[in-house]
Amino acid sequence: MMKSNKKSAPISTEDILLKLCHSVTSVLSEATHHEINYSPMVQRISKTCLRPDIGCFVLFDGAFSGLVVINFTAAAALEVYQNYLVNMGIPKEELATLHTSDEVGNVMGELMNQILGDFTSKVSQELHTSISQSQPKMLTLNKQVLISVDTNLDRPQARRVSFYTEKNNIFYMELAMDKTEFIQLHDFERHEEVDPDSLLQSIANGENPNATSTQNIETRNDDHDDLLASLGL
Repeated sequence: MMKSNKKSAPISTEDILLKLCHSVTSVLSEATHHEINYSPMVQRISKTCLRPDIGCFVLFDGAFSGLVVINFTAAAALEVYQNYLVNMGIPKEELATLHTSDEVGNVMGELMNQILGDFTSKVSQELHTSISQSQPKMLTLNKQVLISVDTNLDRPQARRVSFYTEKNNIFYMELAMDKTEFIQLHDFERHEEVDPDSLLQSIANGENPNATSTQNIETRNDDHDDLLASLGL
């Protein structure tokens, strides 16, 4: 457990955007076993849009409301899709080669769901609040089509960040959300997040995840026995 600093700065839209960027890179990098990076620069934009070649959007609500849009070029979508399924053991020759394939859209929607799941978990862990997400909607778009996605936000703020695949194919993430700020009122203990995969691996290797706590209990029992023995009991 880590104790939070009482004098920490307020958490702003950019801080929440950064958590989302980390979710995108960590989920996609782990899913594909190929590195995903994002630009150190963020753009202020007036509205979020679905753009060619593949656009996906998710609405979220709760402590704050907003919208996440990810726009993939055809090359970026195919690279992520193929790397993901190859990493899962599927031969590359069996995979779709066109970004318009339903299978590509389904896989990208699944990955989008994982990204938002990781993001909502981070919000819960680090901000001690919660948000819920809608089911991701993935659309294959013609180059001539530009769709604006509107949400009911009180004081909307919109940002765009560029991401790059290992082959330097580009895609963009756009976030629109209420203008909000989280200010810490008092100290709290932040619980370390448990990685389910690491926990399962430990069990598979015959390790006891509760070994440390069990050892502490046994040590306390030994001290108790020694005390009783010194008293002649």
